[in-house]
Amino acid sequence: MIIRWTYAFVDRPAERQPEARAFWTAVTGTHASEPRGERGEFMTLLPEEAAGTDACVKLQGVTEGDGGAHLDLCAEDVREVTGAALELGAELVTDHGDWAVLRSPAGQLFCAVPWHGETVRPPVVAGSRLDQVCLDIPPSAYAAESDFWAGLTGWERLKGSRPEFEVLRPPAGLPMRILLQRLDGERPASAHLDLACADLAAVRARHEEHGAVVVGGGPHWTVLRDPAGGVYCLTGRDPETGGLPGGGQRAVVA
Repeated sequence: MIIRWTYAFVDRPAERQPEARAFWTAVTGTHASEPRGERGEFMTLLPEEAAGTDACVKLQGVTEGDGGAHLDLCAEDVREVTGAALELGAELVTDHGDWAVLRSPAGQLFCAVPWHGETVRPPVVAGSRLDQVCLDIPPSAYAAESDFWAGLTGWERLKGSRPEFEVLRPPAGLPMRILLQRLDGERPASAHLDLACADLAAVRARHEEHGAVVVGGGPHWTVLRDPAGGVYCLTGRDPETGGLPGGGQRAVVA
């Protein structure tokens, strides 16, 4: 099974979708597609045509909860991805025929969708790139959940910069990494988006200019809340490679 492309979804309450659209198009240097779906709940963030690249971020207006993030895994054979996920412990939530909604063993939603020939990821914009979906996993589920995602994707599994992190690094050219984060305490699994930033302070200032509010952070990352109420992170990583300065990640030995 080969995952050909990935999309990161910015999931926000449907009534806050205008704010989400304005903010995320501004900070990613994109423009939104026309709305799709029964309620106009889906939009794709399209790179400028001159860039000659493919989209890898979408917006979804959700009717329940505060939103968050999720991944779409794109493949030539959606049934193959769905079957592999089920064998590894996922649950089928909804079968739409040519695409499916699934739930990971820890409860994180994701989708298996058709690949439409996307091959070129968007460029770095103003020193940053949205390139990572962070899965926030409770300690009791961490081992099984990290094994699930490693097995489903087949991507290289790396130790992170801290003991609670592991990284699934995709093959060259795919736009989204997966960060597996073990939480300090028990709570339902969730997900948020991470941007790699060449200059963390400069990118933070730009996001604040567009309405984001800082809510926390550490020496090499900043946690913000966007104008639609969603939490995400800016991280001090190379936006070209996604790695830490100096390449401070190493493979996990199974």
